[in-house]
Amino acid sequence: MDEPIDVRRKRLRFRSWYRGTKEIELMLGRFADARLDQLTPEQLDGYEALLATPDPDLYQWINGEKPAPASCDGGVLKLLRNFTYQSR
Repeated sequence: MDEPIDVRRKRLRFRSWYRGTKEIELMLGRFADARLDQLTPEQLDGYEALLATPDPDLYQWINGEKPAPASCDGGVLKLLRNFTYQSR
């Protein structure tokens, strides 16, 4: 099923803000609000894959406390890291 891009972005924004761990919600939610509309469909695929990651792992990957697996350590994670560090 092909989902319209605007509906997909709204769904991803919601998933970014409502995860269960406040720290990761703030990181992902702010990123989603600021950058989601600029991501290509391929980047949205990568972001959606990151959202499937458990919060503790994703938090450690973003903060550099733990290396991300090569399959997840792509452009979107780098965008997320850069955004998080610029926002501090």
